[in-house]
Amino acid sequence: MPVSLTIGADDDGRRLDRLLRKHLAALPLSAIHRLLRTGRILVDGKRASAADRLRSGSAAASVDRVTAPSPQLAESPIGAVPLTHIQIVWEDEDLLVVSKDAGVLVHGEESLEQAVLERLRGRLEPSLSFRPGPLHRLDRGTSGLVTFSVSIRGARAFSEALRSRKIRKRYLAILEGELSGIEEWADELVRDGDAKTTRVVTREAAAGGSAGATKTATTRAMSLAKEGGRTLALVEIGTGRTHQIRSQAASRGHPLLGDVKYGGAYADGGFFLHAYELAVPPGNGLNLPPLLIAPPPPRFLCRVADLFGAEIVRALSDRLPTDSFEPTTHA
Repeated sequence: MPVSLTIGADDDGRRLDRLLRKHLAALPLSAIHRLLRTGRILVDGKRASAADRLRSGSAAASVDRVTAPSPQLAESPIGAVPLTHIQIVWEDEDLLVVSKDAGVLVHGEESLEQAVLERLRGRLEPSLSFRPGPLHRLDRGTSGLVTFSVSIRGARAFSEALRSRKIRKRYLAILEGELSGIEEWADELVRDGDAKTTRVVTREAAAGGSAGATKTATTRAMSLAKEGGRTLALVEIGTGRTHQIRSQAASRGHPLLGDVKYGGAYADGGFFLHAYELAVPPGNGLNLPPLLIAPPPPRFLCRVADLFGAEIVRALSDRLPTDSFEPTTHA
C-alpha cells in the first residue's frame, strides 16, 4: 500500500532525491534511484525523476504528494523521557528552549529529543525537509538549557547566531581547587573517539601535526565563591567543543567535582556542570528574550549550600549579575 508524504513550504525548491534519502533511510541510494527509474515514486500522480525540484501548493501549506512504498518510511519516535524531567523555559513558533536534568540524553533512545518530538506532534506544518532537533550539544551528565528548532526558520537563525558567536552560553561549575578572579583559557583540543575523552595539547604539538586533528577552544571562567579547596565558577564558552569545559578545567588542575573521567573526586550522581544562561542580543532574526536562565537543579544547589553557604544559593536564585562578567563578592 503506498504512503503519501505532504510537501510543505520548507520543501519548496528541494531536489526530490535528497528528500527521499532522508525519508527512505533504510534503502541504499541505488535502490531509491531504482524506484525512480521504474516509476514507483510519483509527484502529482506523474512519474518523477531524481533531479525534480519540488513545489509546495502555497506558502502556507501544500496539496502536492510524493508516493513511495510504505515499509521504508522513517517515522518519528515517541518520547520516552517523562516531561517531568523537562522544564520549558521558552517556546514560540520557531524555537523551544528547555532545561533538562543531569542524566538525560539529548539524542537517541529515551532521550530529550524524543520527548520534544512528542510534545510537538501534531503542531507542525507538513515538511519533508525539516525535522525538529537540538541546535547545540549538552553532555548527558550536564543539566540545563538546550535549544530545539520548531521551524526551519528558527533553526537557520539560531545556528547562524551560534556560528557568528552572537549567542553567549554560560555555565555554573563546581571545580576542584581554588580559582581566583577571572581566567581566560585558550587551548588546542584533540578528541579521542575510542576513549570518548578530549585532551589539551601544546600549540607546538598542534602546529607540528603530531597530536592529530585539533580544534581551538576558548573559555572564560570567573570565581563566584571558593571554600575548602573548591570553587563555584561561572564559565562562558567562546567555542562549542565536545567536553570543552571539562578538559580545559582539568588541564589547569581544576577538574569538575565528580568528574572522575577527568581526574575529579567522586561524587554521587556525577559531576557538577549546569548550562545556566543563554544571552541573546537583539537584531539577529530571533524572537528570544535577551536572557534565558535555567535555575540550577536541587542536587546542584544543595551541594553549593554545603560547600559555600546559603547566601550564594540565594544569589543564584535571584540571578547573578553576569552581563558585565565582573566578580561579585557575597558575604
